[in-house]
Amino acid sequence: MVVIVGRADHVLAIDQGTTSTRAILFDAEARAVFTAQRELEQHYPGRGWVEHDPERIWQDTLAVVREALGAVDPQRVAGIGITNQRETILLWDRATGRPLHNAIVWQDRRTADLCAALRDDGVEAMVQARTGLLLDPYFSASKLKWLLDHVEGARKAAARGTLAAGTIDSFLLWQLTGGRAHATDVTNASRTMLYDIVKGAWDAGYAGEGVTVGVLDGGTDFGHPDLLGTWQVWSSAPVNVYKRGEAPNSNRRYRW
Repeated sequence: MVVIVGRADHVLAIDQGTTSTRAILFDAEARAVFTAQRELEQHYPGRGWVEHDPERIWQDTLAVVREALGAVDPQRVAGIGITNQRETILLWDRATGRPLHNAIVWQDRRTADLCAALRDDGVEAMVQARTGLLLDPYFSASKLKWLLDHVEGARKAAARGTLAAGTIDSFLLWQLTGGRAHATDVTNASRTMLYDIVKGAWDAGYAGEGVTVGVLDGGTDFGHPDLLGTWQVWSSAPVNVYKRGEAPNSNRRYRW
């Protein structure tokens, strides 16, 4: 459900997946009226390692959004939703927005030994009680540790407060809003193995890393994009990160 203001009777969805990036334009009846798509190259730098180029993801996002908005008067777009591959994580510079390393994809297994060692140390029960997840490289936490340990200068940048970290949705939100919004929603946060689902907050240990993002409900207004510089609508169109099938309350309802 998206608030419809005047002629704003469409919603633009960004679907950033593991193998492609899509922009889908929906009308007021939740019909997909236009789709643009770019395939995403997979990088395999080592056995069991899977990476994506974040800059390629961002440029592909721009390309498909521009293509989709060419199919409708931009003044008719009420807002943008983001859905994304979940546990994939990356680091970027807060000043420039440039990634420090390729994103480590959810499929990546490079931290399997670390997770096994933590299980042997008897940590898994505590992790599961706090996060609801088992110790596994699938989730973001061990990937983030690998990035902080292996990307030159990453931990120093985090200590200085110049480093940002996040899942793909938070990276796209940062880029869409020119760095004004560093946030994610609960559904993404809860898949990182860093979010305490009992307290509804980042685990205290992660909060100490200095790279945390805000966590908002899925139907929240996450910011205002100025990504294209072509249509003035972007100064007033909200960016919302929705869970699948969810959108904010309004007087007019979409049939999802």
